[in-house]
Amino acid sequence: MKSVAVALALAAALTGCIVKNIVRGETQRLTGTCDGACDHYVGCKPGHLPADAQRCRTECPEVFTDSDSLMLFESLSCQDAVEFVDGTKSATARSSPMPQQPS
Repeated sequence: MKSVAVALALAAALTGCIVKNIVRGETQRLTGTCDGACDHYVGCKPGHLPADAQRCRTECPEVFTDSDSLMLFESLSCQDAVEFVDGTKSATARSSPMPQQPS
């Protein structure tokens, strides 16, 4: 069930990205393998650590179940690929005093 949810979320996220790449005429080599997907992710992540590549290669077979979904991931823009793996940077919550109600 979890893999189905991940696949659906990935498909929804990727649809716009793939269309964007086709429209702009960008081409890149799609391997449909975890090695290719992880190379794409690591190549897109500035200042990556060696542990990032190892973690990707360990988790990849658990997340992606077929070559089509891997090729979709490889089609992502760099920003989208890194956000898919690492998540988005959450905004820092700011606390401000609550306005006081007049009595």
